[in-house]
Amino acid sequence: MTDRYSDVGVHADLAEQAKRRIAELVRGTRTALALGGIGAFGGMVRVPPGFERPVLVLSTDGVGTKVLVAARAGAHDTVGEDLVNHCVNDILVHGARPLAFLDYIATGKLEPDVATAIVTGVARGCRAHEMTLVGGETAELPDLYQPGHYDLAGTIVGIVEEAAALHGDRVRPGDQVIGYASNGLHTNGYSLARHIVFERLKLDLDDPFPETNRTVAQVLLDVHRSYAAAVIPVLPRMHALAHVTGGGIAGNLVRVLPDGCEAVLDSAAWPWPIVFRVLMRAGDVSLGEMRRVFNLGVGMIAVVARDDVEAVSSAAARMDVPTWLIGDVHAGPARVRFTGR
Repeated sequence: MTDRYSDVGVHADLAEQAKRRIAELVRGTRTALALGGIGAFGGMVRVPPGFERPVLVLSTDGVGTKVLVAARAGAHDTVGEDLVNHCVNDILVHGARPLAFLDYIATGKLEPDVATAIVTGVARGCRAHEMTLVGGETAELPDLYQPGHYDLAGTIVGIVEEAAALHGDRVRPGDQVIGYASNGLHTNGYSLARHIVFERLKLDLDDPFPETNRTVAQVLLDVHRSYAAAVIPVLPRMHALAHVTGGGIAGNLVRVLPDGCEAVLDSAAWPWPIVFRVLMRAGDVSLGEMRRVFNLGVGMIAVVARDDVEAVSSAAARMDVPTWLIGDVHAGPARVRFTGR
């Protein structure tokens, strides 16, 4: 008997179907910088004019076990948008603007409808940032993934003028620390959050989330906020930026503090979104663990000179992103210290 690829769980015909549908979504993201055809072995994008010493900024990330919530809910486009926004924020902290994006979807059995939904969200995120989706990859790996499960990753390319790139070396004692509001969990802490919600609280996706008028699915699938529109207009005023992802506020802010600069944060300076209060109480999670795992309502942090606080906060307000003055920089060891509650 002749063996075929489909006999071991890989279906080339489904892959071709998915690629045709995804190609239309990719076409809708192409900007004037896009070069070459769709479906080529590599994606190409021109470097925009006007740069003296352009620097490319690249980052790769995923959305973690949030994909399990999406699969359970049968709602796959939001994690695609999460992926783009997360990656945009990661290069934004270096002062870079997005140029191009690639996605990677790996699954046990390729479902064209699911793949199309994911890329619909990716394309939506790319269009929102005027960024070309230059390509990607779908991989059918039946021996690695359980039925109905998939993983999702993205790679972003951004650009910044070398002299304008942010590294954290501009931070000085006396600088002020501004927190930008998150809109929930973003894409971190889902292993713990899912355990508390589904195992401890015994809730399902259509159940009301405690202390809200929303369902569990709505709360857990809130799209990771992009801070590009709030930050880009005032990038020249920034001394440093930190995207609050895994590791929490302290674990990410410390990455942009130079030697001799300690960030002292007032933990009572901003409100926690309800989701974090519920998770802490229902899971009996310590404050230290909450700070290590979750963003606690602050998704991006800016370090700026005192005279620039008003301009930076006003730029965010124009984009409907709340901000708070959450601390300042002192002379001391490069670390983050909390005061208050």
